[in-house]
Amino acid sequence: MTGPAPVVLLADDDQAITGQLAPLLERSGFTVLVAADGEAALGIAQDSHPDLIVLDVLMPRLDGREVLRRLRRAGVASPVLLLTQVGGSTERAMALEEGADDYLNKPFDPYELIARLRAVLRRSRRGLPALGAAGQLRAGQLRLDRVARRAWLGERELRLTPKAALLLDYLVTHPDELLSRERLLEVVWGWDAMSGTRAVDNRIAELRRALACDPGAPQWIETIPGQGYRFLPAVVVVP
Repeated sequence: MTGPAPVVLLADDDQAITGQLAPLLERSGFTVLVAADGEAALGIAQDSHPDLIVLDVLMPRLDGREVLRRLRRAGVASPVLLLTQVGGSTERAMALEEGADDYLNKPFDPYELIARLRAVLRRSRRGLPALGAAGQLRAGQLRLDRVARRAWLGERELRLTPKAALLLDYLVTHPDELLSRERLLEVVWGWDAMSGTRAVDNRIAELRRALACDPGAPQWIETIPGQGYRFLPAVVVVP
């Protein structure tokens, strides 16, 4: 990383986790602030406006989702990554709908956390707001209403299966990021899903049909052979 070290607020009541993660994050080029409960995290975030915030969902005094809700109501737009112990679709939907930019299931690979943080940081440093906090997004002729869970291409509303709609939401909120099939499978179907990565490919094909996207000359979703997919257009927040 170049320039001043980005500041990360790491909030988790498990001292074993913060004791291991904080030094690793510092060695990876971050300045780390640590909070052991939700109220402390809320205060530090409101006072310091860190570049990135990592919140454990299950914390004393205030849980991570409540901290996230209060931060967004207070206008703190710092990107937020939630750490959750629940892999179900309801938990994931709540995390993303409440303004989280990403999440990881516990237990997780610390280096996956660092990769997630760097991806979010790259977007914010290009001047993009925290897309996870936005209610409506636009990418070219595509408009996504994340509250109503509806999408339009120009004047035509897209008719998508629920899984394809969730997949589109994650792609649009993570533009220009290489997303592996395994990551997309975890996000949309859940870490314990019996579905294979072929399910991801099928829903990508559904999105391409809806968007009239030619895989040979993609303008929406690019296939990275052997690695995954990337959403290509620039994304802006609709006021």
